[in-house]
Amino acid sequence: MVLQGGAFCRHPCRCPYGVDSLSISSQDYFSEELHEECGVFGIYGDDSLAPAYACYNGLLALQHRGQESCGISVNDRGVISGHKNMGLVSEVFNHEILNELKGQVAISHVRYSTAGGSVRENSQPLVMRYVKGTLAIAHNGNLTNAYEIRRELERRGAIFQTTIDSEAIAYLIARERIRAESVEDAVLRTMKQIEGAYSLLVMSPQKLIAARDPHGFRPLCMGRLGESVVFASESCALAACGAEFVRDIEPGEIVVVDETGVRSIRTLCPVVSKKSLCIFEYIYFARTDSVIDGLSVYESRKQAGRILAREFPVDADIVIGVPESGIDAAIGYSEESGIPYEKGIVKNGYIGRTFIKPTQKERANSVRLKLNPLASVLKDKRVVVIDDSIVRGTTCDRIVKMLRNAGAKEVHLRISSPPFIWPCFYGTDIPSRDELIAVRHTIEEICELTGADTLGFLPPDKLDEMLGGHPTGYCDACFSGRYPTKIPAKMLAGKERGGVNFDKKLPPKKKPSEAVCVGKDGA
Repeated sequence: MVLQGGAFCRHPCRCPYGVDSLSISSQDYFSEELHEECGVFGIYGDDSLAPAYACYNGLLALQHRGQESCGISVNDRGVISGHKNMGLVSEVFNHEILNELKGQVAISHVRYSTAGGSVRENSQPLVMRYVKGTLAIAHNGNLTNAYEIRRELERRGAIFQTTIDSEAIAYLIARERIRAESVEDAVLRTMKQIEGAYSLLVMSPQKLIAARDPHGFRPLCMGRLGESVVFASESCALAACGAEFVRDIEPGEIVVVDETGVRSIRTLCPVVSKKSLCIFEYIYFARTDSVIDGLSVYESRKQAGRILAREFPVDADIVIGVPESGIDAAIGYSEESGIPYEKGIVKNGYIGRTFIKPTQKERANSVRLKLNPLASVLKDKRVVVIDDSIVRGTTCDRIVKMLRNAGAKEVHLRISSPPFIWPCFYGTDIPSRDELIAVRHTIEEICELTGADTLGFLPPDKLDEMLGGHPTGYCDACFSGRYPTKIPAKMLAGKERGGVNFDKKLPPKKKPSEAVCVGKDGA
């Protein structure tokens, strides 16, 4: 029986595809979560400002962008030193360490590994000593030609201490600096050689330099704290240290700060006609209170919820969101549909790195540690639950089951992004294509696997509307397969984390996954 918005009625049945309804929950809960590679924060100030403390506050605001490692490097009148380690910002730094990090200029970094392993050697900022002095670099993104660059440098005798592409960038800048007139000229020459996604902070003994790739894949903005100049991955980090937002760094732009002031190099700005900011910054990565390239993250997520309500309406009693990014979309869904919004799931914000579990049983219990349903809100209710994405499909079935165990009478799952059907090569750890549930299964099958009564994804052709008609360009390659840059055959053949093999034969499916809303029977 066809219901509203193209949804179909559900009746109790076994999965017709030979998969038990809970079989996809055998993997670690936290393997379902998408992660962005890192966040950067830097400041050019003076002795009175304590730049290390400004970086600490900025990194706390950017902690959502990386939880594996963090670091701060300071410049004290030309002498660069720093501290970094594995762990959260609050675990790695304390007052004693911060008080030792004296200087006038500083850059800092939080990391989640999408290229290179999760070890201390790969944490940033990277500090290099070469013939011209000392250089520190913090990088957000992922190069698509890192393998070729690294191979060429190794043939010329370079010895790498890490497995991350950021070190290749640092080597290129150091090499170019030998024949360039200035550090910023060396950065410009390097940008002409590297491809892919990068927002960079480079600190020399006299200067702080910020640079963004010509496509603008990753965000980077500038602010003012008194007379000091601040750079950050997101505007929320500026607010965290008391700085005022000035503007976003343009794609292809280099901004130089030294004792003479602030100047901009825009040689590479006209190279690309259309910006390719990662669309998932608005859907999931960025913090709710950030504004990126002139667009509010909060408003874009609410708009996604409004679209879902119009595209896939359903008779229900309450709307809830999966914390955190699903909440904003749930508010939008509620406002558009008139269905009351309720807080149906409580998130434990003090779990820490709970994905490190020694046994499968403990991994299976992880969702209960992080998310807990409010039974008093859910009991005997028809519930619309909004989540930001379904990647491998290892989480949503547990959430649906959790809501039913709490007393929900019906569970209608709405996803505020289109289905993932292509991997990312620009710094998001979307897994290999054959691991994506929307590649292996139709929407009907995914609905059956999750145990939801109905399931609807944000239609890909509604992404412009989600951005409110804002004239910013964006990259949606993970949904469309349209990559803004050429992807080398080496990357197509396999990623370090999980592998990508486009030639691998996948199980046949009834029809391609589309952003439709279906019921479990798919009738």
